[in-house]
Amino acid sequence: MSGDCAEHRRRLDQLFVVDAVVSISFGLVGLLLPHTAIVAWSSDDGKSYNQAAHEAFRLYACLRIAVGWIILHLRNVDDGRFRRSVCEALVWCYALQAVVVLRAQFTDRYTWVNWFASTILILIGGAYGVFRYGKGGNLIKIYELPTMSSFEPLFID
Repeated sequence: MSGDCAEHRRRLDQLFVVDAVVSISFGLVGLLLPHTAIVAWSSDDGKSYNQAAHEAFRLYACLRIAVGWIILHLRNVDDGRFRRSVCEALVWCYALQAVVVLRAQFTDRYTWVNWFASTILILIGGAYGVFRYGKGGNLIKIYELPTMSSFEPLFID
C-alpha cells in the first residue's frame, strides 16, 4: 500500500503541475490580450470595445496567475489534510466555472471560446474529482509523504 500511496502522491503532483502551467499560461495570455481580441469576443457587431469586459478578463487573468503559482508551490507541502482540501476546493471551483460558461453558451451567444473554456474546465476539474472522490481519495496518506522523523529511531538520553 505504501508504494501505491506514493504513486497517488506523484500523480497528484503531476496534476498540480499541469494545472499550474495551464493557469499561469492563460493568465499571461489574458494580461497581454490586445483590445482587438476583446472586441471580437465581447461585442455583437465585432466593432465596439467593451472596457468593462476587458478589465474583468484581465482581473481573472491575474487570479489565474496567482492560483497557478500557489498550486505549483503546493507540491512541496506535506500536510495531507491541506492538500485534500485544496483538491476538493479545485473540484468545485472548476465545476462552478464550467456551469457558468455553459450557461452563457446556451443563454447568450454561441461561441467556440465558450466550448473551449468549458471543455478545459471540465477536464481539469474532472481530474481533481477523480483523484479526490475516486478510489482511495478519502485517505490522508495518499496526499502526504511520511516525514523523515517517523523513520528515525527514538533516542533516549
